[in-house]
Amino acid sequence: MASEEQKITDPQSMRALAHPLRLQLMDLLGLEPELTATECAERTGESVASCSFHLRMLAKYGYVEPGEPRGREKPWRLASRSRTIGPDVENPESVREASAFARIIVEREADRLRRTLARVAELGPDWLQSMVINTSAYWMTREELTESIERLAEFQTELFERFAERRDNPEARPDGARVVHFLGALSPDPDIDAHH
Repeated sequence: MASEEQKITDPQSMRALAHPLRLQLMDLLGLEPELTATECAERTGESVASCSFHLRMLAKYGYVEPGEPRGREKPWRLASRSRTIGPDVENPESVREASAFARIIVEREADRLRRTLARVAELGPDWLQSMVINTSAYWMTREELTESIERLAEFQTELFERFAERRDNPEARPDGARVVHFLGALSPDPDIDAHH
């Protein structure tokens, strides 16, 4: 069964995940309890062989694991419901890879938002009114930033727990429910220092 939280600081593990199809497979497995390579191929438009290869690579690095066999079918599931990918600050290679990985994630999420905004009329008025993008800036100490990050993580955990059953049980998804993405970021501004 999926473990609670993975903490990844190893540069090779970060590189292994930083592949467009592997990230897409992780997204899919985050929305469904288990999927086979064939089901992944149907959802991604990639070949079954390609999906199978990349699922095995994700398994090699501990991101996914085999699910319960369904006859001849071999489903896969996330090895952990939650993962933190960040640098080992003592290891310069880990810091570089974590930074590169973070850039990939920000670019993917920005692309997703751009696609949503380009097709916003398709959402319909109700969904359109319920979409929000907030930005703000504050003067904080390092300790206050850490506290704010912890509160943001608590909120994300609250959302996860509230809607987890809908991931595991498609029958629990209410009519009209659709996938909604959460993107939270707290980061120091590199262009404004504390002396201004």
